[in-house]
Amino acid sequence: MIVVRDGQVLVGRRRSASHGDDTWQFPGGHLEFGETVEACAAREVAEETGLVVSTVTRGPYTNDVFVGAGKHYVTLFVLATAPERTPAVMEPEKCAEWRWCEWDALPTPCFLPIEHLRATGYRPPGC
Repeated sequence: MIVVRDGQVLVGRRRSASHGDDTWQFPGGHLEFGETVEACAAREVAEETGLVVSTVTRGPYTNDVFVGAGKHYVTLFVLATAPERTPAVMEPEKCAEWRWCEWDALPTPCFLPIEHLRATGYRPPGC
């Protein structure tokens, strides 16, 4: 989920035993059985940050092969806006912190799907 507010996007420092540890990611996760992409994205943001998003729309996708971890994902990005609240670390075992950042000044290293998305030249509306 690419959450946009005041021209910035929300990123979190990932904690993961499987892949991408200590990289910066957007909130998100896996679809539950029968769940829509939009509902999944909104649920994951609420579970991970405590934020309730609005104006949820589908965005681009990336094809992400994590060679070292032997994992292959297609990442479906979803766009949304968030209210004027501070995100909370709701799952400290999965995320160390949340931060609002300018698109051109994201902290590094970024999680592979974000690297792939940025390499396409994509820019979220309003950023």
